[in-house]
Amino acid sequence: MTAIDPQQLDDQAAREARKAKIFTWINKADTWFTVLGLGWLTPIFRAIAGDNPQAQYKEIWKLAGVPVLAIAGFLFLWGTLAPTVQTSLGAVPGPSQVWEQAVNLHEDAQAKAAKKAQFEEKVAQLNERLIAQGKEPKERAFTGAPSYYAQIWTSIKTVFFGFLIASAVAIPLGILAGLSPYANAAINPLVQIFKPVSPLAWLPIVTMIVSATYAVDGDGWFAKSFLNSAITVTLCSLWPTLINTALGVSSIDKDLVSVSKVLKMNTWTKITKLVLPSALPLIFTGLRLSLGVGWMVLIAAEMLAQNPGLGKFVWDEFQNGSSQSLAKIMVAVFTIGIIGFLLDRLMYAIQAAFTFTNNR
Repeated sequence: MTAIDPQQLDDQAAREARKAKIFTWINKADTWFTVLGLGWLTPIFRAIAGDNPQAQYKEIWKLAGVPVLAIAGFLFLWGTLAPTVQTSLGAVPGPSQVWEQAVNLHEDAQAKAAKKAQFEEKVAQLNERLIAQGKEPKERAFTGAPSYYAQIWTSIKTVFFGFLIASAVAIPLGILAGLSPYANAAINPLVQIFKPVSPLAWLPIVTMIVSATYAVDGDGWFAKSFLNSAITVTLCSLWPTLINTALGVSSIDKDLVSVSKVLKMNTWTKITKLVLPSALPLIFTGLRLSLGVGWMVLIAAEMLAQNPGLGKFVWDEFQNGSSQSLAKIMVAVFTIGIIGFLLDRLMYAIQAAFTFTNNR
């Protein structure tokens, strides 16, 4: 009978313990991989760790291989069919032409950034000379055309400004509607009437009100075009958050409500300790939907309000009518889609940070 080596048992136990730690780490990481849209990394790590490699390869193929194959098929069809469609600006650009314009926009952004840096350096030198002469320095703004990246940043700032205002309005109203059937009866008709209204209908009203009540450009904190776009985003994006917040609050377990009455909680304590924690998942669902709606609305609003963001970029290229305009518009389309995806992932990550419990 072969004797059992205690050292071998200890080594095997240590290996099993390390393996268990690795799988624990992978399971925890999988939560965030899923949140960030990187769920295909989990089976890769599992396969490396030796967890049924054949099954993990199938999962890798499903989560990564099939999407890559679908994208490749889309690019092939696009490249094949695009030259056959003729427009007033020539043939529809294929993937290579769109990529070329993306590179051109990047290089143009770098050139404009360098030009702006040179301008600011000259202004700084001029002000140094004025100060040395005992004179007041002068503030001079760079008047060059914004780069593509600057337009992207303008759109992101605009959508978040409108989204934050919408959230600040929608969440309290949703809580009120969820807690009080009378408030819900009063708010619900307004929601049903205004929720379907297009941003194209809101924008003229917003433009006239902002023009009548806001200071002339240059005297206020924000440009009128920025406010027109942001407020239009607010009016179109607050409804999903309001509806989901009201639903989340009204769906709270009745036993919890009874407990709050037994404990004689005041309204503020009831909202902060009971209502918000229970309704948080649905509130975040509403916030994700609102941000997605706001991003879609923004592009149309910027086109008409002439806010210097992606919407204005698309409109300017459409009006430009050059042979490269259509490819640049397609670059903007892909940019809008990618940023929309990233914004959704951002909200999902914030939701996960606040609402995950045992799965975190």
